[in-house]
Amino acid sequence: MALPEFVRVKLSPEDAGAITLAPVVAQELRLAELIDIIVEAAGKDRERLGRILRAGTILSSATRYRWEGWEVTPEETEALLARFPDPEPARPFAAERCVAAVFEEVSGRRFTIPYAVGARRRFLRRTAFWDALMAVARAGPVRYVEYSYKEKADCYRLELTTQDLRELRSAAPRLAYRTLAARLRQAPLLRIDFYVRRPT
Repeated sequence: MALPEFVRVKLSPEDAGAITLAPVVAQELRLAELIDIIVEAAGKDRERLGRILRAGTILSSATRYRWEGWEVTPEETEALLARFPDPEPARPFAAERCVAAVFEEVSGRRFTIPYAVGARRRFLRRTAFWDALMAVARAGPVRYVEYSYKEKADCYRLELTTQDLRELRSAAPRLAYRTLAARLRQAPLLRIDFYVRRPT
C-alpha cells in the first residue's frame, strides 16, 4: 500500500488535568506536515515513528492529533525521515547563527530571549545585550546537547559560573524590556541553552 499524500486528522486540545468543551476540528494535512508534527514531538526515531503512525495519535503542544493509523515498512519510515538532519556533536558552536537563548533557573523555570529581543539596542546604547551574551558563550565552554527538531537548530549548553553571571547581570540594562532585564538580574540562573541554526 502506497503512502497517502494527505491524511485526515482530528485535532482537539488536551490540557493536563483540565476539562475542555472545545470542539474537535478535522482537517486534511499533507503527510509531510504530519511527519513534521510527529518528529517535533517525538524526535527522529524510526521505530517510534512507525508505532505512532500505526497508533494514529500524537500529542504535540497541548493538541491531540488523531487519524486512522496504518502500517509502514522500515523502508518507508527511512524515506519519511530522510529530510530531517541528524545530531552532529562535533559541530562547533557558531555564535553568528544563534537565534535564541533559553535561561534555566535553579528551580527549573525557564525563559527565552530570542535574537530579535536580545540584539535590540536601547536608545543611546552602542552595544546590545546580545553582544555580551555571545561573548560569554564564546568564552564557554559550551557543550553540544542535541539537534532540536522543534527549534530546527542545534542546541548547545553553558553551565554558568559566578563570572558569567556577573557579566550577564552587568549587561542586563542594555535590554529594551525592563521586566526582562530585572528578571535577568534577580533570577538564580543555572545554565543557558543556545539554539544555533545550520547554514542553508
